Amino acid sequence: MIEKLARMAMLYDFYGKLLTVKQQEIMELFYGDDLSLSEIAQEYGISRQAVYDLLKRTEKILEDYEAKLGLVAKFKEQQQRIACIGELTALAQQTANLNYLEKISEIIQELKDLERK
Repeated sequence: MIEKLARMAMLYDFYGKLLTVKQQEIMELFYGDDLSLSEIAQEYGISRQAVYDLLKRTEKILEDYEAKLGLVAKFKEQQQRIACIGELTALAQQTANLNYLEKISEIIQELKDLERK
């Protein structure tokens, strides 16, 4: 469940502005403010089922955007490579091994290539 919450939060961060205002509001209330389906339904004067259906459709829309655009996957890949650069930099400083610098250079080039995609 926590993984789904984190995924939806990230998808919303990347693609939320592409949603309708109502979809944005419902997502923010459910995922951001941690309101229940019943609380959201009461606030909007709609049924709990209507809120559930809207959330499920909105989640699917966000997943579809990711499937087509892949921005979250690209971001995660970049974050992993940046973390690797940090680790290799620390190792290079500790050991004075210049081979680490070569690997850092390769990763930086991979990031540049990824940016062009």
